[in-house]
Amino acid sequence: MQTQRPVDLGQASDVPAGSAPTAIVYCEGNFGKIDGKTANGLVRHSEKYRIVSVIDSDNDGRDSGQILGHLANQIPVHRDLGSALGEEVLVPDTFIYGMAPANGKLSPKDRAVVLAAITRGMNIVSGLHEYLGDDDEIATAARSHGVAIRDVRRPRPVKDMRLFDGSVGDVEAIRIAVLGTDCAIGKRTTATVLSDALNDHGIRTVVVGTGQTGLMQGARYGVALDAVPPQYCCGELERAVVAASVNERPDVILIEGQGALSHPAFCTSAFILRGSQPQAVILQHAPRRAHRCDFPTMPMPDPRDEIALIEAFSDTRVIGMTINHEDMTDSDIGSAIISYQSELCIPVTDALSRPAMELAEMVLSAFPELRTAPAMAMA
Repeated sequence: MQTQRPVDLGQASDVPAGSAPTAIVYCEGNFGKIDGKTANGLVRHSEKYRIVSVIDSDNDGRDSGQILGHLANQIPVHRDLGSALGEEVLVPDTFIYGMAPANGKLSPKDRAVVLAAITRGMNIVSGLHEYLGDDDEIATAARSHGVAIRDVRRPRPVKDMRLFDGSVGDVEAIRIAVLGTDCAIGKRTTATVLSDALNDHGIRTVVVGTGQTGLMQGARYGVALDAVPPQYCCGELERAVVAASVNERPDVILIEGQGALSHPAFCTSAFILRGSQPQAVILQHAPRRAHRCDFPTMPMPDPRDEIALIEAFSDTRVIGMTINHEDMTDSDIGSAIISYQSELCIPVTDALSRPAMELAEMVLSAFPELRTAPAMAMA
């Protein structure tokens, strides 16, 4: 088996699919589950890497697309690194740590797998709060084998961070934040699906990422907010939104949400509302989720309460709700959509199981001026 040369793992950029770095995503025991959200997201959508396989012994031999409830995507799941490498003619360029454990740290078992990937000449990409590039053992191994480590959550130096200055108010694009009633509930996926739908209809749309998965997928603009000192969060997000506006001149900027405004363990939703100053919000909710992730004694909030909190906290409006259909049948989803639309008096859909145009129409109904956007008029 031939080892490929290390590749540059700097800032995300658009690359043709054939030249994108190949990657194995490690998600032991968690693929298709909440803590495997990074791997789940990369398998669904990735502009920066070409995903060739997933590692999860619980799903050995299965197709990753089918595990996520979609059609087969020919991205297999293997039991371990050796099995995954045995199926490849060339060693993939990159090993991506595809889990988001609550403590944000690397377990001893996972450390051994990361070191094994390094010895095979694979670059390492991690979204953990623990920076692998600062780990003496891992960094020494990487230098020895000539590979790169990309800690996606590592922020820019504090001296280069900026405070909020209000410049987001000069952004002409309509700004829509995709928030939720919990973490790991599908906000990033909804933002991606909505962006594709709007762009397909001639409405130039850009997503600003706020977490590690979106940055791994190839978001050109964004910041991992939960790694930034609080006093700079609004300013760093404002920087990303303004940069997206200046460089892309979009009609719509979608801001990926994090956590939930009502969640006492996270404050990122507050920074997103303050830093991006969105004119509208789309709320993501999981009707069958009984309690918050990793908090079994903390019941999920009622969407009505979350909407009231969002609209009281910020000068914005919730224009629609999307459903995370975990543990739901198609009939359940249909019933939930009808019920919530009647109860909340806003459009409701499911970004994954219903036509994407329903999601786009949610935005077009709230902002009818987009129907005559220049790009759409020329389409």
